[in-house]
Amino acid sequence: MEIITRTFRQTQNLGEKLAGKLKTGGVVCLYGDLGSGKTTFTQGLAKGLGIKQKIISPTFIIARQYHFPKSFFYHVDLYRLTSLDDAKVIGLEEMWENKKNIVVIEWPEIIEKILPIRHYKVCFTTLSETTRSLLIN
Repeated sequence: MEIITRTFRQTQNLGEKLAGKLKTGGVVCLYGDLGSGKTTFTQGLAKGLGIKQKIISPTFIIARQYHFPKSFFYHVDLYRLTSLDDAKVIGLEEMWENKKNIVVIEWPEIIEKILPIRHYKVCFTTLSETTRSLLIN
């Protein structure tokens, strides 16, 4: 399904809507160029799950963990990693092993071989300064 968003808020709202499908856990992989809306979408997703903390990009620390009822929300950014082995060291598989956890992964290309079979894939394309195309499957 392709959805066009024209504002920051619309991109967040889309994340909030997906949160309803993830209340019991899951993995969401976010693909797209820098500045295409991945973190904005993640902020909406966290808000939809009831997470009150401010969600910021984990680019320099790789992963952030937030608590929400009965589980954890992990926001992972693999942009700076260069190999599957690097990604395994941070414990990704352990994060999604608990089926109640929600794991959002930006730049997941290097871990596609180990992703759980069931996961969401969201591809972001920048159409203009404010307009984005999000392809969700």
